[in-house]
Amino acid sequence: MQVQEIRPTVDPGALLPGANFVDAYAVGIGSRTLDARSAAIRMIEHGPAWIGMLMRLRNLVVAPFGLKTPAANRPDRGDSIGIFPVRSETPERIVAGFDDSHLDFRVVIDVEGQAHTRRVVASTLVRTNNRLGRIYLATIMPFHRLVVRGMLSQLAD
Repeated sequence: MQVQEIRPTVDPGALLPGANFVDAYAVGIGSRTLDARSAAIRMIEHGPAWIGMLMRLRNLVVAPFGLKTPAANRPDRGDSIGIFPVRSETPERIVAGFDDSHLDFRVVIDVEGQAHTRRVVASTLVRTNNRLGRIYLATIMPFHRLVVRGMLSQLAD
């Protein structure tokens, strides 16, 4: 199964009140046993090499504007997957993300379904906090779609 954009099923009010952007993508994983943490690690920490290059470029471009980069973002203690602090976790769902002066975001990885109809859904929620946040979101949106699809493709059955 290929990665598909789907209608988000997450509750923005519970995960990021005031979110003004929410999207979701899904990919089938067949009957493989995979929990949300394993899916998130495989997607985020072991994604395609081109995503790493794109993130390095992003960090060079945004640093002069005072936006957080991974080194500044990594929590000193606590749980994280890649650069994203884990905010809550169950075997079926992991919520990660952080708050910044320009925008707050959450990435939600859900493992859904039974038997050979299992799928992983990646939902992104963003709440912009100011003009810079709105400009940043509009600028990265085409890349966001490619990155999420690329990360989820790592899990395809």
